[in-house]
Amino acid sequence: MKMLQINTVACDGSDVFWPWFLWLLGAFILGFLLGWLLKQLFGGSSNAAASERKFYKEDLTKIEGIGDKIEKLLNDDGIFNYHQLSQTSNAELQKVLTDAGPAYTMHRPRTWSAQARLADEGQWEELGKWQEFLKGGV
Repeated sequence: MKMLQINTVACDGSDVFWPWFLWLLGAFILGFLLGWLLKQLFGGSSNAAASERKFYKEDLTKIEGIGDKIEKLLNDDGIFNYHQLSQTSNAELQKVLTDAGPAYTMHRPRTWSAQARLADEGQWEELGKWQEFLKGGV
C-alpha cells in the first residue's frame, strides 16, 4: 500500500516546505491582526453599547410586586435593569426569593418578566393599565 507523500522539492532541488510554511503562517497572523484591528475600529461601539446596557441600573421598584428589598436581592443576583429582568425566568426569580429566606416566600414573580419587557420597550402607558389590576405583582 502506497503512503501519501507530498513532494516539497523544487525543480532546482531545493526544499520549499519551510519557506511556504512560513509564508502561510505570516499570512494567517497578518489576517488575524487585521481582523482584530478592523473590529476595534468599526465594531467596538456595538460591543461597548452592549456592555454598557448590561450594567445600566434602572429602578426595578416600578415593577408591581418589587420593593426596595427585593430590588437589592435582584441586584445582588446580577439583575440591574428591565432588559435583564425581562430575560430572567420565573423559576430563577423564585429561586432568588427562596434563597433570601422565609420572609420572601409570599412573593410571586409570575408577571415581573412581562412587566419588565413592557418597561424595557418603553410602553409605560400599557404597563400602567396592567398594574392597576395587579396586586403584589400577581
